[in-house]
Amino acid sequence: MAPVTTQGDQLYALVERLYPLCRSITGDGVRATLDIVGEYIPLQVHEVPTGTQVLDWTVPQEWNIRDAYIADSAGRRVVDFAASSLHVLGYSVPVSATMHLSELREHLHTLPDQPSWVPYRTSYYKPEWGFCLAQDTLDAMPDGEYEVCVDSTLADGHLTYAEHVVPGQVADEVIVSCHVCHPSLANDNMAGVAVATFLARALAEETPYYTYRFIFAPGTIGAITWLARNAERVDRVKHGLVLACAGDPGQLTYKQSRRGDAEIDRVLRYVLTASERPHRVTEFTPYGYDERQYCSPGFNLGVGSLTRTPYAGYPEYHTSADNLDLVSPAAMADTLAVCREAFAVLDRNRRYVNLSPHGEPQLGRRGLYDALGGRSDTKQAQMAMLWVLNLSDGEHSLLDVAERSGLPFDTVAAAADALRGADLVKE
Repeated sequence: MAPVTTQGDQLYALVERLYPLCRSITGDGVRATLDIVGEYIPLQVHEVPTGTQVLDWTVPQEWNIRDAYIADSAGRRVVDFAASSLHVLGYSVPVSATMHLSELREHLHTLPDQPSWVPYRTSYYKPEWGFCLAQDTLDAMPDGEYEVCVDSTLADGHLTYAEHVVPGQVADEVIVSCHVCHPSLANDNMAGVAVATFLARALAEETPYYTYRFIFAPGTIGAITWLARNAERVDRVKHGLVLACAGDPGQLTYKQSRRGDAEIDRVLRYVLTASERPHRVTEFTPYGYDERQYCSPGFNLGVGSLTRTPYAGYPEYHTSADNLDLVSPAAMADTLAVCREAFAVLDRNRRYVNLSPHGEPQLGRRGLYDALGGRSDTKQAQMAMLWVLNLSDGEHSLLDVAERSGLPFDTVAAAADALRGADLVKE
């Protein structure tokens, strides 16, 4: 095995470890996933009992599976859970029977338009059993009797989710959420989990302004459970980002929050545009990933969603073709870089008041011009100081300054730091 050197390689190596595990909205697959993530960042794992009321939902029974197969009359497994966790309908109830293919067909799911791919299907809240297989496999199955086995349990247990907190200078929080319920699907969503994990590690090496809370939870029911258990303190959440589909070759896509004008929306729009990366910004819709829970009207949090190709937007979505060949180290590293750039802006984007607002203060005698000597962007830095002074009226943020002036945000923020050091502005 080649040595893991670049950050992209490290992201890919984590996805490789997570990819084979059989996950669902509950069960040991989620725990095994969090155990691996926990090797990279410390996690606080929460177990919420079956039957717990969470908003309008109830935590379901826990599902675990040991084996499943369809075997022909010679005992040969033509469909085998051991080969891929996608082969079983998620949350399948136990079954052990022999039946004719005509009867079995009612429980089989294929993709006739993509005959070599296996679909991903679930039945979380309706007792069912079934198998997912390639249409080519089904076409090759002769009429006759087949042995069918799903060795699973559906019993009272727990829903499992985890949090990692990077302490900030203030208690106000930024949440980063990703779902850990999908089985062997690399882009949706192990790439998102990997990017979130390495983003948390990067932030922990800094001293961020905000407190960053990372949430690793099963989709829908997990976010709802987190919101139910944190309803009294959710007002601390000032910004948020849902990460998913973070490793495919498509261009980056940012889906805005329900508000549309939340600060996270402005920051992502700015960062993506300033970086000159190919990208799309889309309006909020109440369909997709867990941004729709955080943005439900009762909470209406400023939470957007960052993906590459968005929900259901690529042919391999929710199929066996969403595998390790679909994701790349470069794409995941690029997604991570955008997250870091965006949070760097978010963390430094504050409003200032000019303490010498009547006329332009003399910068030379305060050594502010001298401090710029030798910089390759001296003229830009001088202009940034003038813009910050002029727009520091308590109403405009540094992002406002950067957008209006056309200057890089880092240059504007550095100017604000220098002016604050000279007691010319204050937050």
